[in-house]
Amino acid sequence: MPSTTLRRALVRSLRRPPWSPEAWRDTRFIAAGIPMALPVWLAVIESKLLFPGIVLVLCCTRPLTAAQRGRLRALHGVEVRPPRPGEPWAWLPGRLLLGLTWRQTVYHLLAGPLLAAGALVVLYAWGAGLVMASVYGWVWLMPFGSPLRSELAGLNAAITVAGVLLLALMPWLAALTAWLEVRAATLLLGPNRAEALERRVEEIAESRAGLVDAVDAERRRIERDLHDGAQQRLTSLAMNLGLARRTLKDVPPEVMQVIVEAHEEAQEAIDELRDLVRGLHPAVLEDRGLDAALSGIAARAPLPVRLDVDLTETVAPTVEAVAYFTVSEALTNVAKHARAKRVDLSVRTAGGRLRLVISDDGVGGADPSRGTGLTGLRKRAASVDGTLSVLSPLGGPTTITVELPCVL
Repeated sequence: MPSTTLRRALVRSLRRPPWSPEAWRDTRFIAAGIPMALPVWLAVIESKLLFPGIVLVLCCTRPLTAAQRGRLRALHGVEVRPPRPGEPWAWLPGRLLLGLTWRQTVYHLLAGPLLAAGALVVLYAWGAGLVMASVYGWVWLMPFGSPLRSELAGLNAAITVAGVLLLALMPWLAALTAWLEVRAATLLLGPNRAEALERRVEEIAESRAGLVDAVDAERRRIERDLHDGAQQRLTSLAMNLGLARRTLKDVPPEVMQVIVEAHEEAQEAIDELRDLVRGLHPAVLEDRGLDAALSGIAARAPLPVRLDVDLTETVAPTVEAVAYFTVSEALTNVAKHARAKRVDLSVRTAGGRLRLVISDDGVGGADPSRGTGLTGLRKRAASVDGTLSVLSPLGGPTTITVELPCVL
């Protein structure tokens, strides 16, 4: 892949005229790296300065790296991501233990000076090409009788042609040098593949947590709008129909039948809407917490539920909602399929984790691969980095264990 990218960049550079903005941009970019290599060049030229120069580079790795990243970003539009904050930059031994710092040191002591030397050659070639290509322009400024005006006319033509060819070649050389600088900086000044993948995983986890919170907030908004809007309107309609049913005595029987049916339909719609609102986000969960919300689920369950709750750590509202709906769906599945007589529900927090254990004395044989109920529970737990395990031998009992992080 890098060779393909290089080939494409070089092909594009060959199509550029020497005066194109891209050629001057590449030249300006590589020329800006020459001053940063001067200390290393001086240390190499003067052997007495070699050790102090190395120590200086080791101590100034961070500002040198920041300067190189700024040059890449400002002059070439390449963003080399810095290491994550909080790394031990404060003292030298701690920095030497970092693989990233070692790679930065290799760049500043070896790769950077070599590339800067290449950039110096490119600048010299640009100047030589301009002088050689314009030889006919300044040769005629020589006094009459000068050998440059008369005797070396053929040589002047050859020099001019060589200068034009060199100028035509310079965009290619500048692009090659710039590409090598970008590759070296990306490999040595930025995170390696493992670090980049680790950072990407953290970003995905953060974005997923934000998405889960946004979905939970949207669900609460929908619940609030339904409760304060549609449910209130239906309640008012049911009250008016009930009042009409009780007070209108002299209407025809068929009209009264319509009023009675409309009143009953409105009451059923209110009950269904109330169940829907409770399924979106139970108000008791937000008002009184997870303990009270689970007590309400246990009280409404069609079979006896023994509830044991011990919440010693704070649980995020999104995690509370996941725990609530997980328990609700699990109890529904038990009532439908397990033929159980009782359920034990244990809720604990320890070590930053919320642990739910749901046990029943049913027939067992629950298999997540054969149905969508347990699969849905597992996906719901995984949405907040949680886990779900099922132990359900034939004949029972069945135990569902859910572990969720207390804080996303």
